[in-house]
Parts: sequence; structure tokens; C-alpha cells
Amino acid sequence: MTTSSCRILLVEDDPIMGESLYDRFELEGFEVTWCQTAGAARETLEGDRHFHLMVSDIRLPDLTGDALFAQLQETLAQETPRTLFITGYGAVETAVDLLKRGAADYITKPFDLDALIGQIRGLCAEEDPRMQTADAVSAAADLSLGKSLPMQRMAAMLPRVAARATTVLITGESGAGKEFVAHALHNAGPNPDAPFVAVNCAALPENLLEAELFGHEKGAFTGATRQRRGVFEQADGGTLFLDEIGDMSLAMQAKLLRVIQERQVTPLGSENPLDVNLRLVCATHRNLREYVDRGDFREDLFYRINVVHLRIPPLRDRREDILWLARQTLEDLARREGGEPRRLAADAEQAMLEHEWPGNVRELRHCLERATIFSPAPVLGEADLCDPADPDHLPPSGDPSTEATDPASRPPLADYLQAQEAAYIRQALEHHEWRITQTAEHLGISRKNLWEKMRRHGLQGPGAE
Repeated sequence: MTTSSCRILLVEDDPIMGESLYDRFELEGFEVTWCQTAGAARETLEGDRHFHLMVSDIRLPDLTGDALFAQLQETLAQETPRTLFITGYGAVETAVDLLKRGAADYITKPFDLDALIGQIRGLCAEEDPRMQTADAVSAAADLSLGKSLPMQRMAAMLPRVAARATTVLITGESGAGKEFVAHALHNAGPNPDAPFVAVNCAALPENLLEAELFGHEKGAFTGATRQRRGVFEQADGGTLFLDEIGDMSLAMQAKLLRVIQERQVTPLGSENPLDVNLRLVCATHRNLREYVDRGDFREDLFYRINVVHLRIPPLRDRREDILWLARQTLEDLARREGGEPRRLAADAEQAMLEHEWPGNVRELRHCLERATIFSPAPVLGEADLCDPADPDHLPPSGDPSTEATDPASRPPLADYLQAQEAAYIRQALEHHEWRITQTAEHLGISRKNLWEKMRRHGLQGPGAE
């Protein structure tokens, strides 16, 4: 039995949230039935008692989730499916009380959709161990995103995402390769020759961003001397990549939400909406959940774009990719210059492996490009990687300016302890094959505490990227 055998009853009255969860659950291979009221859920369960899990909001229009749970326990008794509740922070006490009454778990809004998927996988696996997700990476020979396990998992998932998902969110630190992954997602789709259009939302002021996104008619505003198609129209039939969406103003977020919902754009100065059919890929280095909490990002837009979330780890956390990326970069530079690819000497490889790469993949590529410009040698040594104008950049191993020997450059104790905790928890999760219950018991903490720590550290199991 595989994950597709896990049958879920989703009880959610909010149409945006419900559609987002329904689409993601189906994409993950779950068999989903969606009810928008407690009455409909009760009627469904009375007619079909073979659901493995019920995922229910606590606030429903006709009956609260806890009242529904009590009714099901009374009428279905042992046949009541395991239930995971979705709640706001104000109803956490109710959720905790539900745990005491037999509910399986709860998650608070705004939640990490990947964490929710992980919880569901764990609960389904507890119901039937045969539902444990097989690691599809072992069968994936495509290493186009890297050699590290997280990037291999992402590469294995891309064809499935490309075939079904129309809205994708990519997150990661600046320079981690979000546009590169967006291109890979586009190329994994059924029509890689379709247009791929990219826009950096942080690079344009709001008045120009609106015209860039939606287009404009001649004379729509001062300086609009001709008609111009917006990027939504340009990307019709293909992929539109909106980078740094977290920097978009609330007013523009509202306009973007409407376009996503209606799949129509109206150019500035026009009264005629245009239908658009494309895959929308949004990216940001921001923590959008924190932005939602602060009121700087619309919650409804967050759930609309967060149907599929691809998180790119920083390069320092996937060191297996460093030399692979270096060789790919040297090959790309050779093709561009029309010569033979340069090679890295052993000391250069060691220096690259030891460097922390705060600028991630972008820093690595710029480092090698600079080295090939200033060094005529076919083999690049460690000294070739260092910029004489920037002695702190990629220092040679053993240099007294490195973090290892300069106490002033070391991270604060709190950051160091957080990193150690994250590494220790990850080791425990991998040892127990990401089974939450067993890992929590091994660590001597509750399942809820473990979930909170996983969410804080960005830890996620196989298939969640």
C-alpha cells in the first residue's frame, strides 16, 4: 500500500483554504473528499467509514469542530477516523482539550503546509505502516538539481508538480537558486518550449510593477506612448516566475490575488479582461508566515500561492552540491567562451568545501567566473579563488581571518545552540525514518513539541520539498 491509499476527509468551509488544501492533498497522492460543513462531513462518514484521517477546521458554519468530533464519537464510536484539527491561536485551548478527548493532533494557523503534509503522512503511517512513503529518490537518476539528498528529492518531485500544479511557491535564502529551480520545473512540464517569463517584484516601484504585470493601453498613464503586453499575457501557455513576492505591497497583493482566482488580467487603461492560462511560480527569501502574522502579507494570498512549497536549503547545508555546482559552472563558462572547461586543484576544492557560502550558489558562480577571468591557468588553485580586493572572501584554509580562528567572527551562542539542536533532531529523525512518534519518544519530548521544533528549524521529511 502506498500514500495514495490514505483516504482523507477534509472539513473546511473557507473556499480558498479548502481549495488550496484539496489541491495539495491530491498532488501528494492522497484520496480526498472535501466537505464544507459539519453536517456534510457527518453524513459522509455515516455512509462511508473507511477514511483513515479527518482534517477539520474547528470553526465551521453550522457546528464547531469539537462538537462534530463529540457527535462522531457518540455515533461511530471506534469507527471515528483519527482527526487532526486546524485552529487559530485563539482556540488552542480547545484543541488541547480535544487531544485529551482522543483527537490525533492539531495545527495552528497560519501553518506551514509542508509541516501539515508531514503530520498527515505520520498519522496515516501510524494507522497502517504500509503507508510509509517510499523514498522515490533512490529510483531517480536525474541529478540535474544537485547531488545532495534534498535536491535529489526535489528533482524527483518536479515532474509530478509540473504535471498538476498551477501555483508553486519556492523559498530559500538569496542566491540559493530559486529561479534555477523554477526553470527546471518549467522544463519538466509537458511543454518546455512554452514561454518562461521572470520578473523581480522588488526591483520595480509599485506603479511600474502593476504595468509590468498586467500591461497597459496607449495613453493609460503619462509616458505610455504605446500599448504593451504585461508579463501575465506574455507567459500565457507557459510559466510566469514572480521573484521576491514578499516585497510586494498589500495593494498589489490584492490585485494579484484577484488575477490568480479569476485567471484573468485587465491591462491598465482597458475595460476588457484577458484570459490567461499559465503556471505561476512565486519565490521569496522572506518568511511569509511571519509576514502574515505581522499583517504585511495577505493570509488569503499566502494560502493561494502555497499549494506546493519547494524549499531550497542554503548551500552550507548541502555541501555535497558544492563541487557538483562548481564543475557545472566551469562547463557553462567554457561553453560561453568557446574553450575547454577549467579544472579545480585539490586545494581549491578543499577551500570551496570549507567556505560557508553566505551568498549561496550566486556567490559560488561569481567566484568561479572571476577566477576564470583573472587566471589563464587550465587548473584553478586556491589562490585563484580569492579576490585580492576582498581578502575576507573565500580565505585560504588556515588563514587567521577565518571563523575557526577569529572569535569575533563566530556566531552568537544562541545561534550556535540552535544549529546544534537542529542537527541533533535531524539525526534522530533520519535514524527513525522520520517517524514522529518514535523520534519524540527517543528525544524525550512530546510529539507537539517535536513538531514545533521541526517547524522552527525548517526540518521536513522525504517528499516534502
